[in-house]
Amino acid sequence: MSERDYVVIVDDDAEIRSLLEDYLRRNGYDATSAAGGRELTRVLEARRADLIVLDVMMPGEDGFEICRRLRAESNVPIIMLTARGEDTDKIVGLELGADDYLAKPFNPRELLARIKGVLRRARSLPRDTGARERGCYEFSGWTLNTLSRNLVSPDTVTVPLSGAEYQLLEVFLAHPNRVLSRDQLLNLSRGREAVAFDRSIDMQVSRLRKRLRDNDAKLIQTVRSQGYLLASQVRRTTP
Repeated sequence: MSERDYVVIVDDDAEIRSLLEDYLRRNGYDATSAAGGRELTRVLEARRADLIVLDVMMPGEDGFEICRRLRAESNVPIIMLTARGEDTDKIVGLELGADDYLAKPFNPRELLARIKGVLRRARSLPRDTGARERGCYEFSGWTLNTLSRNLVSPDTVTVPLSGAEYQLLEVFLAHPNRVLSRDQLLNLSRGREAVAFDRSIDMQVSRLRKRLRDNDAKLIQTVRSQGYLLASQVRRTTP
């Protein structure tokens, strides 16, 4: 691609913003920054971001609130920065739709690797490259649009998905009524980017269940000692 990817850093620490902007630019990215949610809104109105690096601990509207707001209106990839690296912060970030997380303090090279990985995963998703890829999955009253990557609920409410959520749901829809192990789900949804922390799939499934209002786990069922199963008939439609 000739156009450089555009990354927005959201952090209330001016020194961190400056350092990361400079580092990303030197490594082939367009980068800008915002000190908080309001400034981020102005930045995104001027140009669509390819990825957002979002700090959790900020005064006023914190990173969790910003992530929730972003995910309600877009599928932009989000990497969250947590000050303490506690599992609770990581889990909450994933639950809200973040695609990855990194604990402070961190090596900028690791952040760069995370950015590259998240962007690769996002680009591996189906795109509008031809009529064969256009269409929707219909299942249990729900519809997944493969162009917008949005879910539409049985009562016609649009539910945006993060890149990771979309990938996982599409794997389930491509293999309905079949038990998939955690390793299979990781490999099919992330490919080369899969990591050994396979319990992260449990968090992603939990997040996806919330999107699907599957509170009693009847749609995405847990099969003890084996994995998960999407219990639904699935129909693929084209416009």
